Amino acid sequence: MKKKDKTYRVMFRRKREGRTNYKKRLNILGSNKLRLVVRKSLKNIQVGIIDYDPKGDKVILSSHSRELEKFGWMLNKGNVPAAYLTGLLLGEKAKKQGLSELVVDIGLNASVKGSRIYAVLAGILDAGLKIAHNPKILPSKERIMGKHISDFASKIKGEVFEKQFGGYVKNNLNPADISKCFEDTKGKISGGKDGKRQ
Repeated sequence: MKKKDKTYRVMFRRKREGRTNYKKRLNILGSNKLRLVVRKSLKNIQVGIIDYDPKGDKVILSSHSRELEKFGWMLNKGNVPAAYLTGLLLGEKAKKQGLSELVVDIGLNASVKGSRIYAVLAGILDAGLKIAHNPKILPSKERIMGKHISDFASKIKGEVFEKQFGGYVKNNLNPADISKCFEDTKGKISGGKDGKRQ
């Protein structure tokens, strides 16, 4: 008797490549809200407001940490303060477009309390948008302002300092000034008004 061939079901390409968790994606799409999508690298943060479309997701608005230079931010663009400011910038853009409510889509990123992803979320919230969240996941105000960076910089010297803060040294910037730079940039983005979390 001839053996029957087994049918092999091929997974979606993005699932095979480990780029999309379709179960999680379906749950998020079920909210029928625009998605806040955060993508990060060591040097930059990119944030977008995405709308679902059967033919392919549509980017409604986006912000990139490189845009912060226009507001005077000349420090690292991939750290927690830069993530917050990029979120704040996107939040201000969203308000002008009449957007008010989003859902967070962290993709395949691990959910880590106080991380850059949640610093972006804090910035969006301070711009006045509504996003369901647990306040405990947001970074502290001190961390958002970069106090952990300036504290670390004050503890190291010599070659270790130059290796860790080479970009700052190259551009004649002092990591100790990060909190002041943060406040100045935040003020320019929000038009001089401090945001309050909803």
